[in-house]
Amino acid sequence: MINPKDFYNTLIKNNITCFAGVPDSLLKDFCAYVTDNSGNHTICANEGNAAALACGHYLSTKKPALVYMQNSGLGNIINPLLSLADREVYNIPFLMLIGWRGEPGVKDEPQHITQGKLTLKLLESVGVKYEILDENFEKQIEKAAKYMAENSEPFALIARKGIFEKYELKNKQSNNYKMTREEAIKIILEKLPLNAFIVSTTGYTSRELYEARKAHGHDFLTVGSMGHASSIALGIAMNKPDKEIFCFDGDGALLMHMGAVPVIASKKLPNFKHVIFNNEAHDSVGAQPTASGYINFKGLYSKVFTVFTEEELIKVLPEFITIKETALLEIKVRCGARKDLGRPKESPAENKKLFMESLNE
Repeated sequence: MINPKDFYNTLIKNNITCFAGVPDSLLKDFCAYVTDNSGNHTICANEGNAAALACGHYLSTKKPALVYMQNSGLGNIINPLLSLADREVYNIPFLMLIGWRGEPGVKDEPQHITQGKLTLKLLESVGVKYEILDENFEKQIEKAAKYMAENSEPFALIARKGIFEKYELKNKQSNNYKMTREEAIKIILEKLPLNAFIVSTTGYTSRELYEARKAHGHDFLTVGSMGHASSIALGIAMNKPDKEIFCFDGDGALLMHMGAVPVIASKKLPNFKHVIFNNEAHDSVGAQPTASGYINFKGLYSKVFTVFTEEELIKVLPEFITIKETALLEIKVRCGARKDLGRPKESPAENKKLFMESLNE
């Protein structure tokens, strides 16, 4: 296993002093150390943003930055990787640290299996040299630094599950909000009309919704595609005007693809309701902070509600649910989830089948 402090110091020794990315569960111990110890660290909205920031860092310092991500983030980074950093364009180096979810032979969740199988092949197909991290990480980082200096191209280090030793984040995001996300979900469920359908974002939100009412035909539990739950819900709402469609979203997911919001607002659908559970953190990957505290949610839709307590939530729900226009409800919630929080027993395909049958009755 690799000590996060030793890994960080080796990067610094090789003049890699800028860090940007999106937190990942496999990298959370290293990311936590960076959060606590680096003065040049940016948690980005998505991986493409992080790559672009790294390019800007190189243009202004002549030094490569580190861009960290889960391997699912390769989808977001491909565009700047090939149309900005590529040798045929600007030829800009940066070091990628990629958490290998779904590694073949390692048990993981369904949404990671195909990405895990294709991770190395994908890097090879776009011409990115890589090393799979091991205990010889000092030499691997030196090799990467030398390659980037000589070729001015990106290089990737692949992190297997459990490669980093544990490190507890000292500057963990916290707040004094009274409600938990799970409590808020249960309150909303009590008030929803019978014709309401929910599309929930990936992570704790979908797991807590499932815990509240198990395999419910009115719930689409998004297990991947972070940031796209609201667009899935939009596609449904546009085709089912007789159904009330609710999107249960998180602040980190909203930030990742925030451009979807004005598109949703432009449709002016009377049956689309957007709920943001805002704890100002990437909760399921170590409670790293998001930038959602800098957003004025009241500018996103024409009708926006913000609540901090159970009493406020209960008070605004009747208007929010019955209003005949696209609306947003921001619920300020505490970080954290139950330690015994379960996962859906049904497969994503089974969830889809049940949801479609209920939606099209």
